[in-house]
Amino acid sequence: MTAVSMTGLLHAARAEGYAVAGLVVLGWEDAVAYVEAAEETGIPIILQAGPGCRKHTPIPVLGAMFRHLADQASVPIVCHIDHGQNVDDCFKGIEHGFTSVMFDGSQLSLQQNIDLTASVVEKANPAGVSVEGEVGFVGYDSGAASAATDPIEAGRFAQETGVDALAVSVGNVHLQTEKHAIIDFDAVRAIEVVTDVPLVLHGGSGIPSDVRCRLATETNVSKFNIGTELRMAFGNALRQTVISNPNQFDRIELLSSCIPPVRQATVEIISKLRHPGRN
Repeated sequence: MTAVSMTGLLHAARAEGYAVAGLVVLGWEDAVAYVEAAEETGIPIILQAGPGCRKHTPIPVLGAMFRHLADQASVPIVCHIDHGQNVDDCFKGIEHGFTSVMFDGSQLSLQQNIDLTASVVEKANPAGVSVEGEVGFVGYDSGAASAATDPIEAGRFAQETGVDALAVSVGNVHLQTEKHAIIDFDAVRAIEVVTDVPLVLHGGSGIPSDVRCRLATETNVSKFNIGTELRMAFGNALRQTVISNPNQFDRIELLSSCIPPVRQATVEIISKLRHPGRN
């Protein structure tokens, strides 16, 4: 099946009361696990190449890898550049096969963010590529503090840029290893008053599963970025393999052993987002 953009998936999710998972990729093994989980469940997913992934592996290589996996999958797969920190990251993604890009101008002035995001939309739309933007700033656990999204700014941003998805800061935090984020539902609803663009919550790993399900069914939140809990599943599996097989030195064997447990963790995550009423 050909790789797809985010737009249709997110609009369907919003209309039908579920959410799509944006799964953070760091390498071949986790990407394979995610796609296997998607095929096992029949649930579309978004493969995401964030700044750490792009620092380790060049965008042209990632684009070819993501498209190889997506184009052979039996379910729709989005190939997404996450947190594009400059327009060149987004433009390279469009050039090298990504079907969706995010320009992260969250730490710029609102006008700069609008102008640069709009330039990405202008480049992406003719190529059939979806664009995610961000208003407000989603902070980091034990790092930079969040800045809540201003609904008025969110409405203006969505209208003037034409983005397909809008990442917002409403209590969600990146890199949380425990599910203790407190989401401000009133803030989400205030944003919904000014725009009907599908909303995205980064830092999805820190949001309790029941809250993720409630957001999916009751609000316009249509995408959760999930990274930390899957990295933890990968790390725990690799650690167990190394401890249990002290004479194993082949990196392919060591890393491949992580695919089944990460696949199972992914199945559980995406199934709950797709069928939130079944928890």
